[in-house]
Amino acid sequence: MDRLDNTIRPYAWGSPTAIPQLLGVEPTGEPQAEMWMGAHPGAPSRTDRGTLVEVIGADPEKELGPAAVAKFGPRLPFLLKILAAGAPLSLQVHPDLAQAREGHADEERRGIPVDAPHRNYKDANHKPELICALTEFDGLCGFRAPLEAAALLDDLGVDSLKPYVDLLHAHPEDAALREVLTAILTADPDDMSRTVAETATACTSLGGAYAPYADIAHHYPGDPGVIAAMLLNHVRLQPGEALHLGAGVPHAYLNGLGVEIMANSDNVLRCGLTPKHVDVPELLRIVRFLPSDPGVLRPEA
Repeated sequence: MDRLDNTIRPYAWGSPTAIPQLLGVEPTGEPQAEMWMGAHPGAPSRTDRGTLVEVIGADPEKELGPAAVAKFGPRLPFLLKILAAGAPLSLQVHPDLAQAREGHADEERRGIPVDAPHRNYKDANHKPELICALTEFDGLCGFRAPLEAAALLDDLGVDSLKPYVDLLHAHPEDAALREVLTAILTADPDDMSRTVAETATACTSLGGAYAPYADIAHHYPGDPGVIAAMLLNHVRLQPGEALHLGAGVPHAYLNGLGVEIMANSDNVLRCGLTPKHVDVPELLRIVRFLPSDPGVLRPEA
């Protein structure tokens, strides 16, 4: 048995205290967002015998077992993380397996460096994921019904949101969601900044169901993802409850500590709530524009 030495990623949205408290160590003062446990090339776990990538590569069948190698190939098929959100993460989606392979091959052909800021596909794998809450955990997952989203926006009384409200009343539902997300992400930046500022003020005043969006706007002033976030279901998990996020489902984690397991991938397409690259055409190709229930998973004896 090998003891794993794991990398902690200091992303800006990470909590400075949650992971250190879980591990029983002193905080460093910097954000500690994700602890990666696995064999992803971006941050593989380390052992006395080398990185987990090297250990598995030396003898896949011994380390993983013949059945796993036959099904998934000579690599660890999953990645486990401890995730500690002290602020909202980027609003994002993940590709399915065919889309990941196609996108990765295309970017490789075009010679885009894997660490380039505009690179979408860092590997050729999909990234279905499941998060299980260790503390109370807030997130956004999947589209609301368009009429529900329209009512949420309309009740804010912000005139510049009216065109989005009208779009959400169109039929069919998938077309309505596609139209409004496209309109939000391609709006004039100055106009959108003003809309987000007015929306944030209204959300702060109303509180209640609007409080999460006021907090998002506080962290990302002027970001179109604030409006896009209101198209999604808000979910609050209690410790032990979990949420599954399939391919093409827009989502974001807002606050809390959880254990996350996913396919061994780091492919992310962002919709907003980020200073990073947002590839709108590719995003719109990947997103599944279907309203859905978040489907909170609860433990069973």
